[in-house]
Amino acid sequence: MRNIFPLLAMVYLFSCGCKVTDSGEKIITVSIAPFKYFAEEIAGDDFKINVMVPPGANPHIYEPFPEQINQLRRSTAYISNGYLGFEMTWLDRFYETNKTMKRLSLGDKIEPLVSERKHEGDHVEGADPHYWVSPKCAMIMALSVKDFLCELNPLHKQKYETNYQNLVIKISELDNLAQQLFSDVQNRSFLIYHPNLGYLARDYGLEEISVEFEGKEPPPSRIKELIDRSRKDGLKIIFVQREYDPKNARAIGNEIGAEVKIVDPLSGDWLRTTSDIINDLYASLTVSQKK
Repeated sequence: MRNIFPLLAMVYLFSCGCKVTDSGEKIITVSIAPFKYFAEEIAGDDFKINVMVPPGANPHIYEPFPEQINQLRRSTAYISNGYLGFEMTWLDRFYETNKTMKRLSLGDKIEPLVSERKHEGDHVEGADPHYWVSPKCAMIMALSVKDFLCELNPLHKQKYETNYQNLVIKISELDNLAQQLFSDVQNRSFLIYHPNLGYLARDYGLEEISVEFEGKEPPPSRIKELIDRSRKDGLKIIFVQREYDPKNARAIGNEIGAEVKIVDPLSGDWLRTTSDIINDLYASLTVSQKK
C-alpha cells in the first residue's frame, strides 16, 4: 500500500499544470519545519508557510501527499534544503508543476560537510543536510531568507530588515552560549544514532560519532567498535532523533550503561529546540568528562 502514495502524488502533480489562485493568500512552501521558523520570524504573517515534510516524518525518504501538492501549486516561492534525500527525487517535479514559483536553496551559502550516504529508499545525499542545527549556519540561513523575502515583497523590505535584526540577536545568543559551554569541556566526542549534529560539531570543535553505518543499521562489527569507543571515552549518553527507532541505541546503551536521549532537530520551534540540543550536548560531555 505504501507505493500508492507517490503514484497518486505524481498523478496530481502533472494532471493540472496551471497555477491555482484563491482569495489572494500568499503561500511559501518550505522543505522542513525549522525553515518555517525562519520565514515566519522575518516575514511575520505576510505569507502562509506550507511545510512539505510534516513533524514526525523522515525527510530523507518522505513522499508528499496530494494536499501538500495542492498547496505547492499555489505557492509564490519554495525554500529548499538542497541536500535532503526526498528533494533528490521530488524537487524537479515540484518546480515543473509550478514554473512561476521563486526558488531559494538555503544550502547554497553553507559550506557543506561531505556525506555521500545512502538512506532508506536508496537516496544518495552528496552532503550532510543537517546544517540548520548549528547557530553559525543559522545566521547564514537568516540572511538568505531575509534577502529572498525582500525580493518577493519589496514594499515590506524595512519590516523584513527589522525582523531579521531581531532574529540575529536571538541566534547570536545561542551562538555565544554554545561557544561558552563547549570551550570548557575536555572530552569533545558524543554518540548519536543518526548523524544530524555534524555542523554543530564542526562549528564548535566537537566530534560526532554516528551509530549508523553508511546510512544503514550498523553491523555487529560496527556495534562492537562503538561499544569499545564509548567505554574508552566514557560516553554515557546516546542521542537519537525523534523520527528514528532507538532499538540499536538502547542495545549499545545497555552494554555501556548509557542513557538514550531523544532530540528533535526537525521541530518547528527552532530556537527552543536548538537551545535544548546545545544544553543536552553540553550535559553529555560534562558527564563523560567526570568518568
